[in-house]
Amino acid sequence: MSALIDAALNHARTVILTLVLILAAGTVAYVEIPKEAEPDINIPIIYVSMTHEGISPEDAERLLIRPMEKELRGIDGVKKLTASGYEGGANVTLEFEAGFDADQALTDVREKVDIAKPELPEDTDEPIVREVNFSLFPVIAVTLSGDVPERLLLRLGRDLRDKIEAVSSVLKVQIAGDREELLEILIDPIKLESYNLSPVDTVQLVEASNKLVAAGAQDTGQGRFSLKVPGLFETLSDIDTMPVASKGDAVVTFGDIGEVRRGFKDPEGFARIHGEKAIVLEVVKRTGENIIDTIENVRAVVAQEQANWPDEVRRAVTVDFIQDKSTQIRVMLLDLQNNVTSAILLVMVVVVAALGLRSAGLVGLAIPGSFLTAILALSAMGLTVNIVVLFSLILAVGMLVDGAIVVTEYADRKMTEGAPPRLAYGLAAKRMAWPITASTATTLAAFLPLLFWPDVVGEFMKFLPLTLLMTLAASLLMALIFVPTLGAAFGRAGGAADAETAKRLAAASEDGDDEGGSGLDDIGGLTGAYLKLLRAALSHPLKVLAGSVALLVVVQVGYDKLGHGVEFFPDVEPELAQLQVRARGNLSAWEQDKLMREVEDRILDMREFKSIYTRTGKNRDNQEAEDIIGTITLEFAEWTKRRTADEILTDVEDRTRGLAGIHVDRRKQEKGPPVGKPVNVELTSRLPELLPAAVQKVLEGFDAIGGLINIEDGRQLPGIDWEVQVDRAQALKFGANVQLIGRMVQTVSTGIKVGEYRPDDSDDEIDIRVRYPAEYRTLEQLHAIKVNTDKGPVPIRNFVQITPKPKIGTLSRSDGKRVIAVKADVGPGVLAAEKQAALKEWIKTAGLDPRINVEFKGEDEEQAKAQAFLSKAFSAALFIMAIILVTQFNSFYSAFLILSAVIMSTIGVFIGLMV
Repeated sequence: MSALIDAALNHARTVILTLVLILAAGTVAYVEIPKEAEPDINIPIIYVSMTHEGISPEDAERLLIRPMEKELRGIDGVKKLTASGYEGGANVTLEFEAGFDADQALTDVREKVDIAKPELPEDTDEPIVREVNFSLFPVIAVTLSGDVPERLLLRLGRDLRDKIEAVSSVLKVQIAGDREELLEILIDPIKLESYNLSPVDTVQLVEASNKLVAAGAQDTGQGRFSLKVPGLFETLSDIDTMPVASKGDAVVTFGDIGEVRRGFKDPEGFARIHGEKAIVLEVVKRTGENIIDTIENVRAVVAQEQANWPDEVRRAVTVDFIQDKSTQIRVMLLDLQNNVTSAILLVMVVVVAALGLRSAGLVGLAIPGSFLTAILALSAMGLTVNIVVLFSLILAVGMLVDGAIVVTEYADRKMTEGAPPRLAYGLAAKRMAWPITASTATTLAAFLPLLFWPDVVGEFMKFLPLTLLMTLAASLLMALIFVPTLGAAFGRAGGAADAETAKRLAAASEDGDDEGGSGLDDIGGLTGAYLKLLRAALSHPLKVLAGSVALLVVVQVGYDKLGHGVEFFPDVEPELAQLQVRARGNLSAWEQDKLMREVEDRILDMREFKSIYTRTGKNRDNQEAEDIIGTITLEFAEWTKRRTADEILTDVEDRTRGLAGIHVDRRKQEKGPPVGKPVNVELTSRLPELLPAAVQKVLEGFDAIGGLINIEDGRQLPGIDWEVQVDRAQALKFGANVQLIGRMVQTVSTGIKVGEYRPDDSDDEIDIRVRYPAEYRTLEQLHAIKVNTDKGPVPIRNFVQITPKPKIGTLSRSDGKRVIAVKADVGPGVLAAEKQAALKEWIKTAGLDPRINVEFKGEDEEQAKAQAFLSKAFSAALFIMAIILVTQFNSFYSAFLILSAVIMSTIGVFIGLMV
């Protein structure tokens, strides 16, 4: 170490230029490094979603989930396999161990999905494989709202989507409130019957006519000519004029038996902003891109595109931006800059008072120098600045200057004794090198084990130890290399120095004699008072020691009795909240929207929200309650201009209480990695019939312990499905079969898909569907359907029985077994850990069937893992610190003495928590 310090002092110009380079490069890195809200981590979850329009949940479980589960469960590294089947499709979710190779996992999943695809039903859409990543969540939403036709809003939204996706840092833009286009062939059943036509025959005719025929080429020997057979539909007119039958010279076209029109698929949900119908463009940035620059570019593109709209459109359509995540990052960056500036100023004030202006400047330089070096290292490693990194930098402010202050103070004392600056700073750096290194190393040892924190929480928090390790290592360089070199170059001796004095000081330093022990009795002021207190303490060591141990015990016991317990992540003031509206019954999309408007109307006049964003309909991609009919996302105004979130949400709860048939759950924005509701009990069994009664029993436990809100369970909801049961033998007598009857039933529901076409004004293919007009799509018409057979038109009621059955919602599975979850949030001021512990004790005595397995998931599972790891990390950190201290002092006693400070410091920690 001494040789390195001597080399730095002997090449001062090189060291100063290196420092200038680090500061300049660090500043550039700070400006250019990508800035994000949450850490860019891979959540170890991959979804496989399958869509099969009209399929029932039971059939989805049998025909979609089981074949897919069979292949996927063989993938290496899968920790848990869950699945859910619902009307219209199914999801299979694979949870891997944290820190997994996302690219390899995606490749493995896609290979297994390709193997399973031949076993899926023929009409199932291509399975979609998706990963979950923090960077794949929207960073801003652009809203288009106004009292204008739906098609105009959609056109504006799609044009804007294309423009925004052209921004290089934008990955994709998802449109909420959008509806897929549809080309409908509405056939009139009366006209069909009059022409003696069958809907199935017309469908087959459309399918046969909308074909791309590659006719090849003909080589005549005297030339080569391509042959074309144009068959694909390109316009509505191609379908409207297509013949479906002929009688003599007369030709019957589609236009004669019905109507061909371009419209939209039946709505499954709607989007609104502040109560007005809207299109919402949710912008997702690319991984590793700067969130601030991305959002600025998006805003610029929107403004440019808006300027090109006609005046009447600009007046009618309101454009707004909501859920802008760059705002949080800007505030955090400003906080960091303010903290650094304040720290430098405060340090300089203290050091100026103690050591003088010149020394204060040297110490103050250590803070930005350490920060910029750490940012440069982060940038070189390909990492980003996020809320965890910013918190780590702010946390590090108080630790950076210790070494620089010790070196500067020692050098200043030597200069007042007559040493020249170069000798004084050289002596200071050499004399304090190992103590400062040991001190920094013990601090690093406290954070080093956190690098090995497992699971999603560990991936989220690893930026904390990484940032602190780099920042504190940089502070060591500042204290031992850069500050001494700058001090030697620009310092000024406090008294006359000669060769004899310099030689004497150097010898004293080598002997370990600081010549600073005399004159303590003459010290006054605060230091003098401290010395008197210290002498008194040293005169009664046993009393002081006994009192300290007693205080430690009293504080620990006091916190156990009076403290507020343990929580996973701190409950801080959120920026967003969500209202989940629940209602039950066979509700149409329009009925759901009407109920959502009732909730909206109660809160639209509240002025404490920046935005009120409503989405109706069910979201099949999440694990939320089955009876949620829509969500309202509330973006709070600045926290200085409103009440607390809990007060506002309590007000919202009071306003929405009493709405018939509606239950409104409030959810605050989660801090930290997503873990779901804090209380989550999963019940699994290979005998699904046992689960409903067990769930009811667990719900009694939820009520018994109290303090829980927003309770939900995964049991089937009350409702009705109509089941069309075919008597195959009777149907065969009339020349009918299940396929023919099924296709006829489709004409009074979503229609029969006969193909796609791509018009010039659309980038996407548009489905072509044949069905009856709206007035014929009723339950009465279902009973009146006739099928054309060899014996003429025959009503299907001759061989079909239509009966109501209990509605089957979502069927969930976990590792091949049926599962039902019971979840809940905790009320304001209630600790989830206490309720989870009470619930576990209650379930032990509840007498559940032993064939049912009960597991606590979500926050409880993650908190238990985190506590187990942190306990080991604390022990490991103490052991590493002990090794460093024993190396420094070569004494077990000295190491134990210093480490006892770690234990005794908890006195202040717990008193602070209680205060």
